[in-house]
Amino acid sequence: MARLRIALVAGEASGDILGSGLMRALKAQHPDIEFMGVGGPLMEAEGMTSYFPMERLSVMGLVEVLGRLRELLKRRKALVQTLIAEKPDVFIGIDAPDFTLNIELQLRRAGIKTVHYVSPSVWAWRQKRVLKIREGCDLMLTLFPFEAKFYEEKGVPVRFVGHSLADAIPLEADRAAARAELGLPDGPLVALMPGSRGGEVGKLGGLFLDAAQKIREARPEVRFVLPCAGHARRIQIEQLLVGRDLPVTLLDGKSHVALAACDAVLIASGTATLEALLYKRPMVVAYRLSSLTFWILKRLVKSPYVSLPNLLAQRLLVPELLQDAATPEALAETLLPLLDSGEEQTRGFDEIHRTLRLDASNQAADAVLGLIATSK
Repeated sequence: MARLRIALVAGEASGDILGSGLMRALKAQHPDIEFMGVGGPLMEAEGMTSYFPMERLSVMGLVEVLGRLRELLKRRKALVQTLIAEKPDVFIGIDAPDFTLNIELQLRRAGIKTVHYVSPSVWAWRQKRVLKIREGCDLMLTLFPFEAKFYEEKGVPVRFVGHSLADAIPLEADRAAARAELGLPDGPLVALMPGSRGGEVGKLGGLFLDAAQKIREARPEVRFVLPCAGHARRIQIEQLLVGRDLPVTLLDGKSHVALAACDAVLIASGTATLEALLYKRPMVVAYRLSSLTFWILKRLVKSPYVSLPNLLAQRLLVPELLQDAATPEALAETLLPLLDSGEEQTRGFDEIHRTLRLDASNQAADAVLGLIATSK
């Protein structure tokens, strides 16, 4: 077997997880591979020497990006020059579309095969980006089937590989074991998940706790569990709890254990809704943005749904309460029935879990090696 040289760039922790899984699967299918590019500790553990620390690419928010724009553009330019000189057999951009799509375009023009792993939400908004993707990308690997359908319609070579979380999370989670791990008693338990960022918790934290109080008024035996995404979020939530008499267990991280342990979830729209779906926990999805952002997005977004469970089901499987519709009363009223009868949701979740459980890393490796083989 000839030696392969594969370049990958990941920009954040979630990309590092996907990248390391892909690298492991590639080595299993083709033992002689040299990896280059940019990755985090997990990708480095699989044998990549990162050109610079991945943290330099992990920037959230518009204002923060502007502060680092010169550095990011300089790093991208150097990266493109290095990779054109190195001529790898294939380049794989993992997520981080604002950084990686431009690299793919330049490398493909220089005759290097390119793959993009994890579709940006082009199906929902900024659909014109698909033209850039078509020009810069030999192959798009998607986590979800509805994304693959969109690319097929737009003439972009695509393969739906499934989602590595669907591989990792069991088809049936052990609720009793999760409760024992958290030291929580039997009885109805609701997970509150108001998001992982300060801004989200600022807009949704108090609202979710108000809803929890309404739920308690109707069902005094209900308890709550709330995973905090780090020390700063925990302090923020502790401040929101001052003066409230609520049986809430705060956790440091452990969102997966909270999901396994609970009976229903009140959750912010975002990736966590996919995790709740894979744990088969009935949910109510809520979100609030600033009025201006919401107004702009309402005009830009082409999709009738915002939450992943509904996008995956292609129907209204879980309730979505957005902006002014997200009141404590409405959230409590919508969630209470799910404590007794969430079967319709959980049946739908089980079907979706099975469609996403395809051994994603091996599927992705297979697609990448197939692309290299066609170009030899």
